[in-house]
Amino acid sequence: MFDPLRFKTRIVIYTVAAFVLGIGGASAMGWAAPATTLPAVTQIPQVSDAQIQPALDLSEAFVNIAEAVTPAVVRIEAERPASAAAQSQLPIPEEFRQFFEDPNTVPPDQLPPQTAGGSGFIVSPDGYVLTNDHVVGDATSIRVFLPDRREYVAELVGTDPTTDVAVIKINDGQLPVLSLGSSADLKVGEWVLAVGNPGLGGGSRPLDYTVTSGIVSAIGRPLQLIGSELLREGDERAGFAIEDFIQTDAVINPGNSGGPMVNLRGQVVGINSAIASRTGYYQGYGFAIPVDLAKRIMEDLIQFGEVRRAYLGIEMRDITTVDAEYYGLPRTMGALVNNAVGGGPAARAGLQQEDVIVAIEGVEVERPGQLQLLIAQRRPGDEVEVRFYRDGEPRQITVELGTSPLGPRVAEAPTPAESSQQRIGIDVMPLDGPTAARFGYDSPGGLIISGVSPAGPAARAGIRAGQRLLDVNRREVEDVSDVEQLLNDVTPGQIVSLRIGAPDGTSRIVNLRIPQ
Repeated sequence: MFDPLRFKTRIVIYTVAAFVLGIGGASAMGWAAPATTLPAVTQIPQVSDAQIQPALDLSEAFVNIAEAVTPAVVRIEAERPASAAAQSQLPIPEEFRQFFEDPNTVPPDQLPPQTAGGSGFIVSPDGYVLTNDHVVGDATSIRVFLPDRREYVAELVGTDPTTDVAVIKINDGQLPVLSLGSSADLKVGEWVLAVGNPGLGGGSRPLDYTVTSGIVSAIGRPLQLIGSELLREGDERAGFAIEDFIQTDAVINPGNSGGPMVNLRGQVVGINSAIASRTGYYQGYGFAIPVDLAKRIMEDLIQFGEVRRAYLGIEMRDITTVDAEYYGLPRTMGALVNNAVGGGPAARAGLQQEDVIVAIEGVEVERPGQLQLLIAQRRPGDEVEVRFYRDGEPRQITVELGTSPLGPRVAEAPTPAESSQQRIGIDVMPLDGPTAARFGYDSPGGLIISGVSPAGPAARAGIRAGQRLLDVNRREVEDVSDVEQLLNDVTPGQIVSLRIGAPDGTSRIVNLRIPQ
């Protein structure tokens, strides 16, 4: 019989033998030079510490920033109901549905919930966390994990889909926090670090808390990501989306969304939000929401539970080089007013079609996205000085900002689970005859775990549906009320010990911490 290992061994032996014989023959014929004539090995000069000191200083800065920032960066798991899109990607006409649908297909409302991961960062000692709307929006339950393995059930304070900013809250008074810097001070070429959780791997210890470095590649990128998504959903607020992203070459992958982008002072300058990629994974372009905008949105969400957006009341577009020449601008900059909404703040103050806005409160306006950003950082009722060009002449007016007619939807906070079982992510039921036969148990009796939440502590500890629940805190349980009573005695932050049984009669101990 052919033995591949023996065959490969023979080939190696023959090759070595041929090599040795070849060297010997070459020496006999004088082809091989004596060892004494080999040239001396040139010593490569060592690089001095002084020569690489700038690089060492930068490396040390990265280390210090990572150590200071990472403790306040959290991993977020958001659980959502499964959508009908999971069953079918294309709509099927009703008259043909019977020919295409699987009769065993589970109705969408009976599908298990879906769990998605993301990142966030703590901005106050009492537990407010900044993240993205697309990480926690529409979630029915949210769990937050700190690097020191503390775990919490979070409250959804509010979201703003038009900026992709959201705020959640965890209940604790001893939390590390990050300092918020200013995105207005960012310069292209400046070093930044992106921190977050990639959400890769599985089990109880996914690959989390990554730190990547890069530079600010550009500012003010209008990607049309937020507006396009709202438009796809039929949301009439698509025209109110604010997209003035910071671009970086620091690696940002799915799951890092919601994490902080920090400068070399360790201050947050942006929220990691999106990547431009054909594959959905990093290909050299990462984007972040400016922290100045996120800070303003956060303040409203915390104070009012919704965003109260300031409103200028214009429709606008970019300025081209031809526009700049035609309207007598000093250079190609500003936002061209296509329309001043009738009765709006801009129209009341005297702005009109073909005016070119070039500054707000002394800050030069380069593009429409920046103008949106500057207005969004104000509050309704604020008065702002607007500089603009009309008929080639610079002018200036004061506009009292109104309130946006389309306030962002206010996300409802998840309703806390009333069941004590659901705090650790399990559902328990009596083990009857059919269920025992289904899961391979010899006889009915006792309790079986009928469901496990994908985002709960039980699932991360390896507990699965179909396993028996034998003991809670070393006390045998025979009825669902026993479980409820014993779990009710355990307060958030404490540990509960479960004994889990398998069909073969073996059992194991699983210790879980009740989320706070």
